Amino acid sequence: MRGPLAQSNRLTGKAAPVPLAPSRIDTFLDCMKKSLDRIDATSPDVARGVDICVEPVPTPTAMFQGMAEHDAIPLADTTNNVTNQLPRITLYERPIELRAMDRAELADLVHHTLVEQLASLTGRRASDIDPGFEDDW
Repeated sequence: MRGPLAQSNRLTGKAAPVPLAPSRIDTFLDCMKKSLDRIDATSPDVARGVDICVEPVPTPTAMFQGMAEHDAIPLADTTNNVTNQLPRITLYERPIELRAMDRAELADLVHHTLVEQLASLTGRRASDIDPGFEDDW
C-alpha cells in the first residue's frame, strides 16, 4: 500500500494496519465450509458421520486409479470400507484450484465435487442432497 494511508498516523505514530489477503488454503477451506453449510441446510443428515478432509494433491494410488478410470486427475476420493473408521471424503486442493478460473468458480467446483462425493457415498441422488444441483458440468 502506498500513499498517505501507508504513512504513520500523526497522532498515534503508528501506520494504518494493512489487511492481509487470505491464503490459498484459507480461501479453499472457506469455500468448503460454505458448501457444507449449504448442504446442511437442505439435507442435514447426509454429511453426519462422514469425515471430510483436504489434501494438497492426490496420493500416487489415487492418481493412478483416477487416470485409469476417468483419464483425468481426480478432484476427490471417497473411502468407505475401512473398519473402525468413519467414511471419508478427501478433496484435493490443487487439482480443484487449477480448474477454477476465479473464486466464484472455485466455490462452485468445491460444492459440485462435494455433492457428487456425498451422493456416491450415501447412494442418494445429487439433486436430493442439493435441490439446486446441476449436472451439466
